[in-house]
Amino acid sequence: MKKTFIILLLAISFQTIKATEATWMWYPGDYEIWLANKMQLERTERNTFFPPFWRLYSHYNLVDFYKILDLQNDEEIEIQVEGRYNVKVDGKFVSGTPNRVTIPAHAKDIHIKVFSLDKVPAVFVNGKTIKSDTTWRVTYEDLEWIDESGKASDISVTEWVKVGTWNFNKSTDFPSEFKLATKPKNAVSSTPHNNGYLVDFGEETFGFLKFHGLTGEGKIMAYYGESKEEALSTTHCETLDEIIIKNEDNDLTLPTSKAFRFVYIVPEASVKYDNISMLYEYLPLEEKGKFRCNDELINKIWDISAYTMQLTSREFFIDGIKRDRWIWSGDAYQSYLMNYYLYFDNDMVERTLWAQRGKDPTNTHINTIMDYTFYWFMGLYDYYLYSGNIEFVEQLYPRMVSLMDFCLGRRNDNGMMVGLPGDWVYIDWAPLSKEGELSFEQILFTRSLEVMSKFSKILNDKEGEKIYTQEYSDLKERLIDYFWDDNANAIAHSKIDGKLSENITRYSNMFAIFFDYLDDIKKEQVKNSVLLNDDVQAITTPYMRFYELEALCQMGEHDFVMNEIRDYWGGMLDLGATSFWEKYDPTDSGVEHYAMYGRPFGKSLCHAWGASPIYLLGRYYLGVEPTAPGYEEYTIKPHLSDLEWAEGEIPTPFGAIKMKYDKKKMTISSDGGVGTLLFKSNSKPSVKGAKIIDLGDKNYKLTIEKEKQYQIRYSQTK
Repeated sequence: MKKTFIILLLAISFQTIKATEATWMWYPGDYEIWLANKMQLERTERNTFFPPFWRLYSHYNLVDFYKILDLQNDEEIEIQVEGRYNVKVDGKFVSGTPNRVTIPAHAKDIHIKVFSLDKVPAVFVNGKTIKSDTTWRVTYEDLEWIDESGKASDISVTEWVKVGTWNFNKSTDFPSEFKLATKPKNAVSSTPHNNGYLVDFGEETFGFLKFHGLTGEGKIMAYYGESKEEALSTTHCETLDEIIIKNEDNDLTLPTSKAFRFVYIVPEASVKYDNISMLYEYLPLEEKGKFRCNDELINKIWDISAYTMQLTSREFFIDGIKRDRWIWSGDAYQSYLMNYYLYFDNDMVERTLWAQRGKDPTNTHINTIMDYTFYWFMGLYDYYLYSGNIEFVEQLYPRMVSLMDFCLGRRNDNGMMVGLPGDWVYIDWAPLSKEGELSFEQILFTRSLEVMSKFSKILNDKEGEKIYTQEYSDLKERLIDYFWDDNANAIAHSKIDGKLSENITRYSNMFAIFFDYLDDIKKEQVKNSVLLNDDVQAITTPYMRFYELEALCQMGEHDFVMNEIRDYWGGMLDLGATSFWEKYDPTDSGVEHYAMYGRPFGKSLCHAWGASPIYLLGRYYLGVEPTAPGYEEYTIKPHLSDLEWAEGEIPTPFGAIKMKYDKKKMTISSDGGVGTLLFKSNSKPSVKGAKIIDLGDKNYKLTIEKEKQYQIRYSQTK
């Protein structure tokens, strides 16, 4: 289903966009792909190079940047380029490779063609009115040609795409030289152990180990550990460094970053040092989201969740800082949601979505995982809902189409997605059957088709809208009946050779709830027969606990979920966690908690998907959710549960939604958008300067307008 017309979606008039501050520009997605490759290829396992096992894409080596001009006077521009380049004004070459060019008055256009293999072709242009910004267009094909008269032909803007940018706003801010920020961090203790010293930095951290006052000549071994046991296990720790010291008296910062809390340092006798510190490496991000309540355990869980997000929010949203340090789509999907309630950093969401998708032609699922392809579609829609940025969706839409074409071509005769050779059907780290038609995969597939149906309509893709809406409607209509088990009152795990399996798992059932693919009767049946049923296989990863608890919140089980947060995440804190883990099984004991993948210390003790309380507390207890793109409209459904009081701030494109509430009063204000407060009260509530609408059965509604503060008196009801 090829759609050559899609490029028309990007045909935004050059003259209609106001020029902004000059910034480096490149072919959209190329820098993100290049940077992702650079970052993901830094992983090592016990000093062995460990690259991702999926297809890596490359940037376009030769690209042409183009801008239509509207000059009344001559104008000098500064040009900086990463790569070899030439400049043409009105179809004529400017001699050499100039850093400054005078553009004559009434010139019609400018081209800058750039070639680079080792880094992304990028350009910075700065003049009085001509600046490198999103008014430029770029192509990786030769769309310029010369007619018989020797004059440049008119170039159709529909054949060019809008450039990509980030925040490199100085000519000296070369994109290829980007590095994360660092700051010094000292160890809290250094304890002799056998032939070395066990150094403790007090908490999970990430960065570059630094030796002070080195003397002598010989070798130092550094064994890293997220736990003390891992660092002391010289034969099984996941990461290490072998450092050769020459006869020098100075400080040494190691060149590669590592994740650790503990480091076991074993120097040869001929090598001495004064002490050890580190350079903590991070991406500076503002924590715009806030949450506090009367329960200090919940507050600590929020704080550790936020620190876990800080550690895993880097050039991109990665999974874990020790392992894998890769961009997994399923992990990133959850990071997006947490980000919307903590940082609201749209740039990082965009970078990660570009990097995950890669380029055409498409011949494999994202990360080779079927479900991870579907999370990518879902992540794009959530991004649009929270940010309101349809232009970004517009840029990625052609790659959405080609990826969905790939999926539609891999269905079986029943129209279901099944694992084919080369596909990894993941779902979760649990002993699960992957045979036959899996209901979980079909639910995610249905949601992805729903996303395509919505976007094709918004972007006026008539052909796509017709196809995707029909595919979505057909699959959704028969999905539940196809997998529903009347005896179990639940969605069956799979169907094999046309027969329902007897296996009932939580995954498809909980996703069907918060996608609203079940009617109210079936939702209640699933809640009791699956989600609150201890006989159904338990989930032991924060990854899927997130969705399980979200489904229960959707069903009004806020008290149950609050206690689960205390027990599950509090259980990790009881074991000394300073960031949240990839997996936590309360039935494990001792060093069993660190084992995974058949390795004694294979588990990541800092994993992004462990930070989901950020989202759960913001979305379901402060109760804030956008209902129109970019928070133009939103709802607030606060749930105090067993807390005495709670307060917080929810970041949005226009500022923050601020609220504080207890059992008798609420204070709410918002910097923008139109909100709808929905709440319960045992008695008739009151508010000054606004009208509360009685919805019946102790339910009430209040409209929240921007830049106003509301103080509501009410009586809490469970």
